[in-house]
Amino acid sequence: MTDHIDHGRRQALRVPLAVTLGASGAVLGFPATAHAAAGLSPEDVLKGNALLSAILETQAPQRLGTGFAFAEGPIWDPKGFFYFTDPRGKALHKVVPGQASELVRKTSGANGVAFDLQGRLLQCEGDFRRVTRWDPKAGTEEVFVDNASGKRFNRPNDVVVRADGTVLFTDPERRVPFAEREVNACIWKVAPDGKVSVFAECEYPNGLAFSSDERKLYVANTRSLKYVEEFELRADGSIAKRRFFADMSFDDAPGSPDGIKVDAAGQVFCTGPGGIWVFSPAGERLGIIRCHEPAVNFAFGGNDLRTLLICAHTSVYTLRVKTPGVPTAWARVSGRA
Repeated sequence: MTDHIDHGRRQALRVPLAVTLGASGAVLGFPATAHAAAGLSPEDVLKGNALLSAILETQAPQRLGTGFAFAEGPIWDPKGFFYFTDPRGKALHKVVPGQASELVRKTSGANGVAFDLQGRLLQCEGDFRRVTRWDPKAGTEEVFVDNASGKRFNRPNDVVVRADGTVLFTDPERRVPFAEREVNACIWKVAPDGKVSVFAECEYPNGLAFSSDERKLYVANTRSLKYVEEFELRADGSIAKRRFFADMSFDDAPGSPDGIKVDAAGQVFCTGPGGIWVFSPAGERLGIIRCHEPAVNFAFGGNDLRTLLICAHTSVYTLRVKTPGVPTAWARVSGRA
């Protein structure tokens, strides 16, 4: 199945959303003095304030660290800290909310990460076209998967794990020279028995996240159009149906769909033009969380899963929300959630 959008489908996506957002879109976490400069109407300011009280506990992101080459891949460890990667700086860092970050180890360019059901860290290494697995206890790293039927992946980008141990990871192709591409852009599935198969072909799959019951999977599409897809899943994790969940292509602000997460209320948070977009479970945009630098990725954490760690290019920030995020499969299965 192809996900390239022709002109007619693009217009079908853009026109209704453009009207809806022009009438009711709102901005979260944006300094009051900047509203005029951003070209927001008084109605948007009022609605933004209402949404701030409904979604955010704190309005100003707190910077915890800076000076990174490109902060990415955040994830909460129930032991009390966030991990986050710096793929360009080839490093894995950790940070306790309210404290300075510290280097954990050097990597081979790890980007998106996820815990497997044993608490080992799966790491997408685009530069080496593979997914690795690092054991924090033993300090050892091994290749988890680097090919499908002998064909190399493109650039594994982000990864999630189901409660049954199934691993899904995105593999966009456009940053690999055409002559070196051996597989199409897609989401790969690694079954608990190690079998590798195509979960779904996509245009440019990037971030991905499960709903709390694992019956929905959300996928951020970064290029050429900017949108989020929703996959409705059967109990065994197979695809029942898929649909376009939200469009961001009409917004020319800096930023693209990348990191994506879901909270306990089913609200979908996804980086996009201008910040982190927040959607209702039905796909209605509720607002945008602004940061001091373009947000690239983020994760829910803290003991109550209500602290957002935001990776924004050279820095990491925290922001408090009112509804907790969805815990990782490892946290749920091991009783750490």
